[in-house]
Amino acid sequence: MANTACFIIVGRNDIPIYEAEVGSAPKREDAAQLHQFILHAALDVVQDLAWTTSAMFLKSVDRFNDLVVSVYVTAGHILFSSFFRQNYLYSNGIKSFFQEVHELYIKVLLNPLYLPGSRITSSHFDTKVRALARKYL
Repeated sequence: MANTACFIIVGRNDIPIYEAEVGSAPKREDAAQLHQFILHAALDVVQDLAWTTSAMFLKSVDRFNDLVVSVYVTAGHILFSSFFRQNYLYSNGIKSFFQEVHELYIKVLLNPLYLPGSRITSSHFDTKVRALARKYL
């Protein structure tokens, strides 16, 4: 597993709809705010890249010290964003993680009780995402 990983799903208008800390590094007090700052700072870069490429998986869109931000853009322009240590960038696990979480997200969208764009509060979804993170990241 990567030492540090944070995963966030961002909906339209840059509104986070799901967030999870999925790393094995010791948690610091300011880690949550720093992780959110890193991921949200990369959103402007992602918005520009999303319209210039047909690829869904954007391997490396931004860097902060030795952390690399990687993004997966769905057809509906929902962003799956994560960061990790630079030496983990060349693993295929990241792309597989994003693809499987995308499948989970589609299942959430198919739920008639879910309002698209609202926060995902399902403990089942959270458990599955964390299990995928342990498997791939």
